[in-house]
Amino acid sequence: MYFIGVTTAQSSIMKVFPRWTKVLGIDAVIKGIDIGIHAPAEDYRQAVTFIKEDPLSLGALVTTHKLDLLTATRDLFDSLDPYADLLSEISSISKQGDKLWGHAKDPITSGLSLEAFLPTDWWVKYHQSHALIIGAGGSSLATTIYLMDAAQHGQNRPSKIVVTNRSKPRLDHMKEIHDGLKSGVPVEYHFCPTFEENDAVLAQMPEHTLVVNATGLGKDVPGSPLTDAAVFPKNGLAWEFNYRGDLKFMHQALAQKTQRNLIVEDGWIYFIHGWSQVIAEVFHLTLTPEIVDALSDAASDLRPK
Repeated sequence: MYFIGVTTAQSSIMKVFPRWTKVLGIDAVIKGIDIGIHAPAEDYRQAVTFIKEDPLSLGALVTTHKLDLLTATRDLFDSLDPYADLLSEISSISKQGDKLWGHAKDPITSGLSLEAFLPTDWWVKYHQSHALIIGAGGSSLATTIYLMDAAQHGQNRPSKIVVTNRSKPRLDHMKEIHDGLKSGVPVEYHFCPTFEENDAVLAQMPEHTLVVNATGLGKDVPGSPLTDAAVFPKNGLAWEFNYRGDLKFMHQALAQKTQRNLIVEDGWIYFIHGWSQVIAEVFHLTLTPEIVDALSDAASDLRPK
């Protein structure tokens, strides 16, 4: 199995995967494929073509490159799941016989991860609260789709979703998809090329708002999308999608945890669900809550402190 990313050698999965193969009873190894952010299309095509043609390659997890990779390689896939079609991204590559399949797992994994720390009926209790998502990439879009899902959540949805991003095309792409969903949840899109502009949007959020760092800043690239002058909403939640790196956003929230009464969560559970869902797809396994708990336990000592 392969891991297509930016700095794959630094990921905990390189140490975790051998442990998980024992839990899952599979005979496999993992190898990283590092590709620069927004790389030439040929780099993505070379990686996907190799996985498709090599009989020993069963699939891959894709991070950071989910949108760009599918844009460059869509013709190489024999089938895409509904989320991959909807989001125009893939996070999982697997094989069904001689067919290459692409899946977008983020709406599932972000939902599982959010529910692990979000108090029950949060949006029902605090129905005027918002969800502010900083960053408009694939993980952000997937999270908004999960939050909007009336069939799954009923009234337990944010009164408004607010998204900021430093480039406008991703915001336009997100709006186009949201418009097609007709979810009934209002969405604001803010073009914020500077951290100070993110601070300004944050300052407008009501109490009990969920604030998410979905930019990647703090993991592969140091830093935070907020300045140190940013103030989190009272009684809110701060979710750092990353679990490794300098995690500056998370530390900014932790510095205000007591004063602002915040619930602060890192990306470790997202890491567990994200990887286990893709591994299950690649190796055609069925996950149970008990298996996921066993996988989490097997990796717990590697969680960054």
